[in-house]
Amino acid sequence: MFKSLIAAALLGLAATAANAETASLTIVCDNLKPQGKVLIAIFNSEAGYDGDKAVRYAAADVTGPQATVTVDGLVPGEYGLKMFHDVDGDGKMGMNPFGMPTEPFAFSNNAKGTMGPAGWDAAHFTVVAPVTTQNIAF
Repeated sequence: MFKSLIAAALLGLAATAANAETASLTIVCDNLKPQGKVLIAIFNSEAGYDGDKAVRYAAADVTGPQATVTVDGLVPGEYGLKMFHDVDGDGKMGMNPFGMPTEPFAFSNNAKGTMGPAGWDAAHFTVVAPVTTQNIAF
């Protein structure tokens, strides 16, 4: 009987974990030149954001002035985005000889950086179920 209770309790915990609510994040990018892709890195902590340790990546083909991508299965919580418009399609952010980006880039919340990327404080936002949307102007 005791083993049956333990098994039932474990099954209940497994079912609860399996039914844990996840969220989707829709990222709408505007003011794009219709070529290449938008490449997006998704971070779920300040340490990850500052250390470029993304938890997910996403990409959207750019065929017009706007591109949209939806990322499913995120745990609700705090996130930040770093992205760039890979105009030439080489998969890398273009840089000039001085290390300045030559391809458009953006951050969540349309945060702006000063002499570097926007900081977590300006860029982070809350993802809630079922769907959260970030509108980004390049």
